[in-house]
Amino acid sequence: MDDAKPLTGFTIGVTASRRAEEFATFLTRRGATVIHAPAIRIIPLSDDTELRRMTRQIIDNPPEFVVVTTGIGFRGWMEAAAGWGEGNAFKQALASTRLLARGTKAKGAVRAAELCEEWSPVSETTAEVLDHLVAQGIEGKRIAVQLHGAPTEGKAVADLCDLLGCAGADVIAVPVYRWMPPEDQAPMDRMIDLIATRALDAVSFTSAPAVAALLARAKVTGMLEPILHSFRNHVLAACIGPVTSVPFTQLEVPTTGPERPRLGELVWHIADELPRRANSVQVGGRKFSIRGSCVLVDGEVRRLPPASMTLIRILGARPGRVVPREELLSALPRGGGTHAVEVAVARLRASLRAPYAVQTVYKRGYRLALDPVD
Repeated sequence: MDDAKPLTGFTIGVTASRRAEEFATFLTRRGATVIHAPAIRIIPLSDDTELRRMTRQIIDNPPEFVVVTTGIGFRGWMEAAAGWGEGNAFKQALASTRLLARGTKAKGAVRAAELCEEWSPVSETTAEVLDHLVAQGIEGKRIAVQLHGAPTEGKAVADLCDLLGCAGADVIAVPVYRWMPPEDQAPMDRMIDLIATRALDAVSFTSAPAVAALLARAKVTGMLEPILHSFRNHVLAACIGPVTSVPFTQLEVPTTGPERPRLGELVWHIADELPRRANSVQVGGRKFSIRGSCVLVDGEVRRLPPASMTLIRILGARPGRVVPREELLSALPRGGGTHAVEVAVARLRASLRAPYAVQTVYKRGYRLALDPVD
């Protein structure tokens, strides 16, 4: 296999709505099959009277601090102000305040507007923003906080507003945009089914609202417990950062992600993590790497039909141990007897081009012929 395509044989779900095509391209270039189902859509509030009123209030009387929580929200806010003919006045007002950017994306949006943040937390968390502000002494100070529009992240920012208020600050909560479910839920429903049936090897998430939206939709369709079981045992939940993983953490679902919350870093992390987690065994002097939709035999791709893929997964889960015919039969499509298992095993051997990889154990079942270990 080409080392540049470490994701060959893996199928990855992408839930992002923004930069989804770019992200999918990064993954497919590394050999992955990508299933895209946007979990959320972003509704800008450029025509919202409340946002316009808040913006005018900040222009007329700039606060001491402005907390920018997301890059997309800040850009949308600036664009909305420009659309109302208030762009320059709003920019001048912000320049006179102490700007705090919660994360890298927020910081990038601030600088793209030719403004400069005073401070940004290393952890990129709302909790560190709170600690920093309280340490400044904020009693009686006016603080504008850009709100999120969805559960989890939205709740964290709402809690920030409440806690700043309890510390004596005069808080201006600014609703910049809101998250909504996609208009067409069919792709998300299909992805949920693929997660539940282990047809995906990993699902990527670039925002906590996307995680929350997928879980909420699964609950509505009665699939919450099946997908939680899959995420806990089989399907990799790849989150771009710790904030994104919060909804999973609350449900005791393990997640993985890059050290730095960047889209490119997430791609590299997935490309490293999935092959590392693949079931690799030495069989008949050859290296087998059992992946989501194929088996690599000494680095060469072997595409297997669904029944053969089912058998190799079961045998690979207990390499060297005998798996009873009855167990293998129960995993195959119904309608056949023990002969169906014999046919499926014969096809598996042929697909692998390794006739001695799967051994028949007389009157008991089958096993992978593992190489002896010193």
